[in-house]
Amino acid sequence: MPELPEVEVVRAGLEPAVTGATVRRVEVLDERSLRRHPGPVEDFVERATGARLRAPQRRGKFLWVPLEGAPEALTIHLGMSGQVLLRSPDHERDRLTRVVLDLDSPLGEGAGHPGALRVDFVDQRIFGSMALDELVPARDHPEQLVPSHVRHIARDPLDPLFDDRAFLAALRRKQTTIKRALLDQTLISGIGNIYADEALWAARVHYEQPTATLSRPRATTLLAEVRLVLGKALAEGGTSFDAQYVNVNGASGYFSHSLNAYGRQGLPCPRCGTPIVRESFMNRGSHFCPRCQRVRGR
Repeated sequence: MPELPEVEVVRAGLEPAVTGATVRRVEVLDERSLRRHPGPVEDFVERATGARLRAPQRRGKFLWVPLEGAPEALTIHLGMSGQVLLRSPDHERDRLTRVVLDLDSPLGEGAGHPGALRVDFVDQRIFGSMALDELVPARDHPEQLVPSHVRHIARDPLDPLFDDRAFLAALRRKQTTIKRALLDQTLISGIGNIYADEALWAARVHYEQPTATLSRPRATTLLAEVRLVLGKALAEGGTSFDAQYVNVNGASGYFSHSLNAYGRQGLPCPRCGTPIVRESFMNRGSHFCPRCQRVRGR
């Protein structure tokens, strides 16, 4: 599933194309991709057509584009395999295209189709979605507006308003293990399985370390490593293991070449040489070094 770096790459790619653009036409090819929209397909099409778009925003893995002059936003969730692709109007459609937005966009000018640009929402597994959602005040900063279904999601560690002290205090109070806490979107957002494993490896913390036993210095170090891992992945365009994650131009990220733990079971730990181990965890897997990452002070 796309995580924070992948979604941020998509948001940044969309920004120059959709900011100030007008939705000229909407075509829904598969209504299952609108299952989170609070109304029928016709309602989505009618409300989106003619809308003027503002700069796209993100919180964790959630992406939305506010509509100018209306207290609502076009929300996009990539799910497991969703892609948002920028295309010229005459570009051949992918057979897995679910929703198409034809835009009059500043980025389309001078491209052979003055002002015209197409946004294709492509989704193989149809776990992703598009919807129009009401904008409501954020819980921690009421002057900020977020989609209603995003309001319960915590800020991510790259957000300038992320509160380190509040996060560390909440982590200490949690009666759980550290990787479960990192994946808890109500505590901290944007960290999925890949980047949790990588940050835990970098901080030398075992994924089953109880949060109550994690010292303040080690928790602070872990948070710093989370930021470093996310920042590096963002700089490298995200992580692509197959063709399902691509940026708005259809290009893959290459952070997979920089992984130290995730997906490297049986290979030597880059730090000590001990073979990396993979164990089942929450219907997926955890990858760690059994020598560098041990449960301490249980």
